[in-house]
Amino acid sequence: MMKHLIVMRHGKAEKDAESGEDFDRDLMQRGIREATAVAEALKARGLKPDFALVSSAHRTSQTFDAVSAVLGPIPVERRDDLYNAGANDLRRLVEAHEEAGDCLLVIGHNPGIQYLILDYMTEGAASMTEIDKVRGTYPTAAATVFDVDVAGRPLYDGVLKPKDLIGAE
Repeated sequence: MMKHLIVMRHGKAEKDAESGEDFDRDLMQRGIREATAVAEALKARGLKPDFALVSSAHRTSQTFDAVSAVLGPIPVERRDDLYNAGANDLRRLVEAHEEAGDCLLVIGHNPGIQYLILDYMTEGAASMTEIDKVRGTYPTAAATVFDVDVAGRPLYDGVLKPKDLIGAE
């Protein structure tokens, strides 16, 4: 049964892809630095996902690659349906993968990622101060960590924002 859930937004991406398709946008160097810094913070907390669900969009795949470069190999399922998925769809995917290991990582896109985090924070009785921090903005490469209780409820354990780890750019 899952004990930890990490929900992460992709790193900072280029404005446009060569193909003209949003799906194909690459991470900027800043996005790679952001994802790497967040992965290092996860490692410092002793968190290594046993399994990852990652949008198959190019920028989310690159974010996952940066994270796994720090944390080591992580079994991954890259999914087209995570691209711009809403909070309810994301929740269903998390629930369907509860048995994938002790720690599950989900990397996707706003606004769905942010709304899922807010739902979990509200349900888990996070403080209004913490909820307001996430409601206001959820920057690229930010990751929210949840401990999962014996009833399967995600309980807010903190948010890792790149600017707090490496400073503003």
